[in-house]
Amino acid sequence: METIINQTLTEFTVQAYHKGEFKTFTDKDVLGNWAIFFFYPADFSFVCPTELGEMADKYDEFQKMGVEIYSVSTDTHFVHKAWHDTSDTVGKIQYPMLADPATVLSKAFGVFIEEEGLAYRGTFLVNPEGQIKLAEINDNGIGRNADELMRKVQAAQFIAAHPNEVCPSSWKPGEATLEPGLDLVGKI
Repeated sequence: METIINQTLTEFTVQAYHKGEFKTFTDKDVLGNWAIFFFYPADFSFVCPTELGEMADKYDEFQKMGVEIYSVSTDTHFVHKAWHDTSDTVGKIQYPMLADPATVLSKAFGVFIEEEGLAYRGTFLVNPEGQIKLAEINDNGIGRNADELMRKVQAAQFIAAHPNEVCPSSWKPGEATLEPGLDLVGKI
């Protein structure tokens, strides 16, 4: 299996539901900013609204970090609107809800489940240059944690700004980092 880390974001054009409107988003819209692609199996399901709601609760914090969130499922933008209009939890979402019924994004990110027509719970962080810096795929019964994702984004942004340093396990902003070198070998 080939890794997706450091691969360039694939070209795409998809429809979305965003802030009360249907919009078109392309890969060009993503470039220049940090972006999270947050795949989930289906609208009107069970674990999905808990995750999307938690991301909605943290959206302002992600925005302050210069990160846009794109939720993605194989549903259409019409279904996204219907779900947004009928669910209090999903109704608070302010980030774009991308529609992937042609499975272009789901296949490009390696999360498409062919026999079900759905996506796995995939989380991907794309840097402003369009390179994938974080990839995590969960089975569909396993929900994700927005706080841990935020910590990973902070680490990726720190490393981008400090390329000679690395973030150790459970690192948080303000904590010590490491500078790889011979003097650290066998000392940690």
